[in-house]
Amino acid sequence: MSSAGDGAENQALSKKALKKQQKDAEKAAKKAEYKKENAQETPAAEVEDQSKGMYGVLPMNQSQERLSRRLHRVDELLSDLASQAVWVRGRLHTCRSKGKQCFFVVRQQKWTVQVVAIQNEKTSKQMLKFISGISAESIIDVEGVVEKVDKKIMSCSQQDVELHVKQVWVVSAAEPRLPLLIEDASRPEGEGDLATVNQDTRLDNRILDLRTVTSQSIFRLEAGVCRLFRDYLTSKGFVEIHTPKIISAASEGGANVFEVTYFKTKAYLAQSPQLYKQMGICADFDRVFTVGSVFRAEDSNTHRHLTEFIGLDLEMAFNYHYHEVLEVIGDMFVSIFTGLQEQYAEEISLVGKQFPSEPFKFLTPSLILNFIDGVNMLREAGVEMDDEDDLSTANEKLLGRLVKAKYDTDFYILDKFPLAVRPFYTMPDPHNKKWSNSYDMFMRGEEILSGAQRIHDPAYLSERAKEHGIDLETIRGYIDSFKYGAAPHAGGGIGMERVTMLYLGLDNIRKTSLFPRDPKRLTP
Repeated sequence: MSSAGDGAENQALSKKALKKQQKDAEKAAKKAEYKKENAQETPAAEVEDQSKGMYGVLPMNQSQERLSRRLHRVDELLSDLASQAVWVRGRLHTCRSKGKQCFFVVRQQKWTVQVVAIQNEKTSKQMLKFISGISAESIIDVEGVVEKVDKKIMSCSQQDVELHVKQVWVVSAAEPRLPLLIEDASRPEGEGDLATVNQDTRLDNRILDLRTVTSQSIFRLEAGVCRLFRDYLTSKGFVEIHTPKIISAASEGGANVFEVTYFKTKAYLAQSPQLYKQMGICADFDRVFTVGSVFRAEDSNTHRHLTEFIGLDLEMAFNYHYHEVLEVIGDMFVSIFTGLQEQYAEEISLVGKQFPSEPFKFLTPSLILNFIDGVNMLREAGVEMDDEDDLSTANEKLLGRLVKAKYDTDFYILDKFPLAVRPFYTMPDPHNKKWSNSYDMFMRGEEILSGAQRIHDPAYLSERAKEHGIDLETIRGYIDSFKYGAAPHAGGGIGMERVTMLYLGLDNIRKTSLFPRDPKRLTP
């Protein structure tokens, strides 16, 4: 029994061994065939690469030499350059390769052009393989011939031409795995089942997010807001000044200030340049403005609040009535809105493709309503509020809709706010102390400027500061600046990011802040 059992076991083992032997033989044959094919093809491929020296990775630029070569801007690639060879530098936006063709898009800021590489006697298979292997967002230099196309290329800004490749060189390679794709970040929300990028991912990887055509357009338009603000005020005799951001006391009063260590004492980050603008008026500059960071330590996690933003502030001496200033500011906004319409139509259109909104409407001259008239409009709409209540965010938005329906404007001025809701330096109304010579301005139902006539009499200013519980010693320098004669004056402060957001009809101020700061974000 023992001997028969051993024979059966040996027979079974030999069958397994035979199967293994056959598998090993098949593997060895395949391996030998693969080696044989490679041994034959590799040298031939090297010899037949007719594009050698026309593509590759450039050495790191350490300013080794300065070429006289002209690099064309993508937006310069128009039909009048047809049949000409040009060099372009940009980012590899997208790339798709199929058979003997490779199509890729070069992006330069908010402009894009399609590039075509076709395998032929001048463009090798190896060159196509190299191009298709370049990682997205790498910076590349492309030499190509500008060719007209029969059908417009709707996916690119340059729709009437494409480039036919002669050379492709990688200047700076991007990592192959990106935390977000520019295509996804450029896609409108809710566009079918295609991927989009959420806000936190965008902000965590802000450098990539800022490369989208939409972001490029937003911040070019925002630069326009700043420039038009400067240009208008400069044309009206205003002087640009630069005020301290580290100050000894809270400039707006209250507790919403960032405290910093200042050597052996404490200091604060300025909530506004308010006090220094007024001191500029006292120093006889008469009309001043400033552009700079403003800090608010408010734990407000809303769509329109930031802890640091860019303030566009102005102050102006007037002769007889603070409405002289109010009208200048109203005209300034009309000038900004008109300038944006005329000079940034392309940017507005590009932003609208990803974030659609109604075109911004405004009147010339600007609409001015009394605060109490606004309150009455709200009451007629069913809102219960007292005359001296400030406007809540919800009531601001409702009033904006009511004003739009009645006057067909997205921008208006609300004048004569209740004194109780304004800062200590606001001039009370001379006829009724319940009101004040102060005003807010609104875009699409949201406040973008708060301003007023300031108290320029030091005794009255001290009295008002005491009523607000402010220690006079902490603002002694401010009060003293009015002791030597001060012209009556008024002004206001504007949030640049908020103006841009509301003009474009965007839903969140973080889209218009380059690197936003809020209670939950301190990086990047």
